[in-house]
Formats: sequence, structure tokens, C-alpha cells
Amino acid sequence: MKKWPIFLLSLPVAVAVFAADAANSSDNPMKTQSFKTTEPACTPGNEKSACGLPSRVVIDMSKTAVKHTDAEWRALLTPDQFRVARQQGTEAPFRNAYWNNHEDGVYFSICSDTPLFDSRDKFESGTGWPSFTKPIEKAFVGETTDSSFGMTRVEVHSNVDGAHLGHVFEDGPAPTGLRYCINSASLKFLPRAEYNAWVVKNSGASTTVTAK
Repeated sequence: MKKWPIFLLSLPVAVAVFAADAANSSDNPMKTQSFKTTEPACTPGNEKSACGLPSRVVIDMSKTAVKHTDAEWRALLTPDQFRVARQQGTEAPFRNAYWNNHEDGVYFSICSDTPLFDSRDKFESGTGWPSFTKPIEKAFVGETTDSSFGMTRVEVHSNVDGAHLGHVFEDGPAPTGLRYCINSASLKFLPRAEYNAWVVKNSGASTTVTAK
């Protein structure tokens, strides 16, 4: 496995600090909160709402630490993962891997060993996609204005590997008021015990992420 320097971990090993807090937290590992709707809800057969449309933004890959050619990405990912994560696509609501996942753990980028969202910040949005109130570390998730399809949205992607994740909307629950509407195809899930082991392994002197 190739190792790539992570440009963000000049933050004092932010992932390790987060994991220590998470491991000691007495909070319910899966928060189900009320959802307020300011746009049409995404229901089966209604896949063209704001969160169901793909993005047409161009992500600046020159700033990412993990880089591959399209041919290499195609070899590393499934066709759906490549279409969503590398071509700014989207997936069907209610028919994806994690929209209804209630297991305690952490969601990583499908394109690198980068933790992005914690299940403790996941909530039932009713949209049919995994929805979170915030990322694990804000610096890991980039934002780009997306003006495609005649609307203005905020596209979100992994700053480490450039993977398109989804969009963020200002109609989420407290405490952030945000709804990160994320494609399952852009994520891989690690149960809490496996994530804690990953943190122990990666919180020493090394400040690298392992490319997929």
C-alpha cells in the first residue's frame, strides 16, 4: 500500500484527538433528531431534488495529497464509486449502502484512508441518503459553489483525495443547522472498534494517510 503525506495533519493529529473524545463520550452513539424541511423531500421516485442531482463543479486536484490517473481510479473503485466520487455523480435515494445504517462507527473516504463523518453526527433526514450535521474535521472536507441545474448549492468533497461527496444544505437540525447530504458510494464504513484500532495505529509519529 502506498503512503501519501497528509497536508492537513499539521493540525495536532486532529483525528487522534477526535477519537479520544469519541471513545470517552457517554452520548448515544446514534443520534436521531427531528428534521426540518425547506426543500422538497426526497422520496422513492422523486430523485431530482437538490440533493439528488449530480454536481458539475471542477475540483482542484492540484491541492490534494492523494492523486491517481482516471485509469488508476477506475481500477481501484467500482463503476458506481468511480461515477460518484470521481465524476461528481449521484446515487438513488433509499437504494444505497448507508442511508439506513445505524451502526456505531466512522465513515471514511472511499478514495483514501481519511475519516470524514462520525455516526454520532448522523441523523434521519428522510432524504434516502446518509445525512450528517458536521464532518469529523472541517479541514478534511472542502466546499465549492455549485451553480449547475439552475440552482446554487454547496458541493462538498474530500480535501485529501478530491472525491466528490455530495452537498451541504442549511436545513439540518441543531446544533449546526447543517445537513451534509452524502453519497454512500463515496464512503466506506468502519465500526467503532475498528476505527479506534485505526486511530491507535495512525496516531504515533506518522502523519500519513494510506491511499486506496
